[in-house]
Amino acid sequence: MKKSRFTDSRIIAVLKRAEAGAPVPGPCREHGIGSATFCKWRSRFGSMFAAPEVQTVPENNGSGSIPGCDPFDP
Repeated sequence: MKKSRFTDSRIIAVLKRAEAGAPVPGPCREHGIGSATFCKWRSRFGSMFAAPEVQTVPENNGSGSIPGCDPFDP
């Protein structure tokens, strides 16, 4: 199998630069990669930049129970 010219850390650095607002052709041209390679890298490493989803907890209305969890509440 062919060895990659780019390490994972270098790929991530290129992707971060594009995420920061630089137009995609700029980093591609500087590093000598094509736009197809950039898109492939983004599909493989793009999930690393996604912010984790924050799960919200419903507010307690002071009754001492969590809404929707009371078995006696119709």
